[in-house]
Amino acid sequence: MQRQAERKKEQEEEEIRDEKEKKNENGTPLMALNHVSRLCKNVEKSVEFYTKVLGFVLIERPQAFVFDGAWLFNYGVGIHLVHAKDNEDDKLTNHTDNLDPMDNHISFQSEDMEGMVQRLEKFKIKYLKRTVGEEEGAAIDQLFFKDPDGFMIEICNCENVKLVPQRSIGRIKFPSDRHNPPVELGNDDSKT
Repeated sequence: MQRQAERKKEQEEEEIRDEKEKKNENGTPLMALNHVSRLCKNVEKSVEFYTKVLGFVLIERPQAFVFDGAWLFNYGVGIHLVHAKDNEDDKLTNHTDNLDPMDNHISFQSEDMEGMVQRLEKFKIKYLKRTVGEEEGAAIDQLFFKDPDGFMIEICNCENVKLVPQRSIGRIKFPSDRHNPPVELGNDDSKT
């Protein structure tokens, strides 16, 4: 009897493992991009840029952090701003006016590229606009510009490109059943 109970328990544990592997075929338990962290010279100036120009929302930071910074969230991703110390200038990007699409950058999807152009012009932000992929029939519009500390940002309408895995090493996954991190929406959302 005891041996049968042990076999049944082993079988149940194996079924649980199999179910977990089906949910995550390549073995990596990742769900989505959580946040991007940026060093900045002036936290307030960067908060103003990301909230006014890109529509991010300032959120509370854990009180355990003893350094100056700010957390922003919107569009399913967070931006953590960390005040750079005086001796950390070498960690900040090379602050030039050069807008090179091949430079390191973070990209955001947009449904209204012309609206985004108007927004950049409203805030007098220098940008580079280009369209790629027209010859393949899936044109992508791109806008490149920099935040106050010189970090490159791209805005694109990349939904025009179909994602096709090159090899069968796993499926592309989209979190559809939950939002991570959880977002607390209060009754005062109309104030933003």
